[in-house]
Amino acid sequence: MVLSDLYGNHPKHYLAVDCVIFGYEDYELKLLLHRRPIEPQKGGWSLMGGFCGNEETLEMAATRVLEQTTGLTDIYLEQVEAFSKPDRDPAARVVSVAFYALIRIDQHDEEKVKSSSAHWWSINEIPPLIFDHEEIVSKAKERLQMKASLELVGRELLPEKFTLMQLRRLYEAIYQRELDPGNFRKKILSLNVLEKTNTKNTTESKKGAFNYRFRENADELNGHERVIKI
Repeated sequence: MVLSDLYGNHPKHYLAVDCVIFGYEDYELKLLLHRRPIEPQKGGWSLMGGFCGNEETLEMAATRVLEQTTGLTDIYLEQVEAFSKPDRDPAARVVSVAFYALIRIDQHDEEKVKSSSAHWWSINEIPPLIFDHEEIVSKAKERLQMKASLELVGRELLPEKFTLMQLRRLYEAIYQRELDPGNFRKKILSLNVLEKTNTKNTTESKKGAFNYRFRENADELNGHERVIKI
């Protein structure tokens, strides 16, 4: 049997990527969604996504979608998992590999977002989503929480300089619960990933709070403690 016959005897599926784009603003974790421009479920709220091209890897396809949507190229991207229920897309058999991305909302291209009919939603107020996208978002949140428990996140979502309160509020947004300020401070500083600067943020209190930033070798240090129990 020739290879063409062997492969021809199997069903063909479409391969797509869906991007769960997380941002952080006003102490809230946010999700970028857009109105689906085509049937089925045209006009429904959807994750940003598209089909994987013949010459693309899955990562390349996801990066393309992110650049087209946000105008950003250097984005933290992590694969979540594949979603392959036969009836997940009523139009055809589509297998989608989901990725989550972390971006600075203040750095993205607002015009590109608007042209995509996209809108930032608080993670606690997202509207009903098409297909299985709610399941994809839920899995992506779990992955983000796992990442936050294994290494100190913040570089991708916070300004270069930030206070420990701002970092704690980010973690509270990710975990969706309040954290004890004293315990958080003690644990985070024990990781030795951050360095204190000589500048203060005076918007949080009259006395002001010192700003911190990630050390230059933070990527090497991050994760050495393995689990960040907060």
